[in-house]
Amino acid sequence: MNRLLSWGGHPPIALAARLYLGWVFLYACWHKIQHPADFALDIATYQILPLSLINIMAIVLPWLELIAGGLLILGFRTRAAALCISGMMVMFTVAIAIAVARGQDMSCGCFASQGVVEDPISYLTVLRDLGWTVLALYVLVFDRRPLGIDGWRLWRKDNAGSPA
Repeated sequence: MNRLLSWGGHPPIALAARLYLGWVFLYACWHKIQHPADFALDIATYQILPLSLINIMAIVLPWLELIAGGLLILGFRTRAAALCISGMMVMFTVAIAIAVARGQDMSCGCFASQGVVEDPISYLTVLRDLGWTVLALYVLVFDRRPLGIDGWRLWRKDNAGSPA
């Protein structure tokens, strides 16, 4: 296992995964931040949360997506951001799987309130979200010295005692 964790190919793969996931989450949050009422309606359509939690979820979740996506792109607090995104992806995947299993004919609401015609949920949506979950977990587990702010901070710490 140690050999797998220390493989030299992880940094570039993890960087690509981080940049891609960060972009996905920044893109996903943009419309939700601008139109929280539309996003609240999308959340309510899933019929999973109690009505009392829908508005707070519609306000908080997009900002969480923005922060986690930005942190991944910057490579700052990378593992915490990857853990947060992994948790969100599990939550999103479960919600979509429940809606698909119920036979709900609805929009995903992942990127914008586009309506069921433009953005219908299906098992393909579940597979897409599972793929993003795997990428987030890859970053969490294998990005030990991330290329970015965290990697720079580790490098400075490792070289703090060496003469110039």
